[in-house]
Amino acid sequence: MTSSQPPTNQPQPAGLDKKTSAILSYALGWLTGIIFLFMGKNDPDVKFHASQSIVFFGAVSVVNIVLSIVGSLLGVLGIIFSLAGGAVAVFAVVVWIMAMVQANNTGGVRAELPIVGKFTAPYADRLASSVK
Repeated sequence: MTSSQPPTNQPQPAGLDKKTSAILSYALGWLTGIIFLFMGKNDPDVKFHASQSIVFFGAVSVVNIVLSIVGSLLGVLGIIFSLAGGAVAVFAVVVWIMAMVQANNTGGVRAELPIVGKFTAPYADRLASSVK
């Protein structure tokens, strides 16, 4: 009996089940996303969560870096960019918590991030399918 899809709770290489792997792929943002993209390479759902973490938190990191650089170049007007960076950080924390709760509630099954999922899912799919 061969199957291209592993059983729902098949242990990952590190001995973690799908649900735990999906939750941990969001734990430290894009960093754990990269780790679980390769650790969960046999489970498409874990790869999806890891890829989604990389895409979303990577984009948030880039936006915060750009806002910091532009804000530092503008002097007094930089306060606006600092406030925007703070708003992006608060948004990222809210999405981070929602992503881990959703991964827990779905048991690690593929699920798009709330609010931003429709934007990140296509890129996450491509990233996940590129890792063999």
